[in-house]
Amino acid sequence: MVKIGKTAKRRKRRTQHSKTNESRDALLDAASEQYGNIVMMYEMFEETKPVMLFDIQEQRVYAYPYKEFRDDMNERSQRILKQQYEQAQVDGQIVVFLRHNVKQELRSFSLDHK
Repeated sequence: MVKIGKTAKRRKRRTQHSKTNESRDALLDAASEQYGNIVMMYEMFEETKPVMLFDIQEQRVYAYPYKEFRDDMNERSQRILKQQYEQAQVDGQIVVFLRHNVKQELRSFSLDHK
């Protein structure tokens, strides 16, 4: 059995954190390229204040009713989405989820609308 010293453990954590940030940045870059499409789709359903989903592999934008989207999540994710959605409404933002099926990632952020 090989023991990992404290320095190696810190370096390993830093590397994992860095990979997470790189992954998140790549997802945000993909979404920023689709900003116009996300806003256009949101505005088509704006009266319902939908949650948006951008599927990276499909390169498609979807608009979902908030309640239906939330109800498909586990309790913890529902609480997080509720807070994010309510704050986005106050700030005039859109809640956008980015889905990367290959990496099995689902991330969310709030996007300025106007």
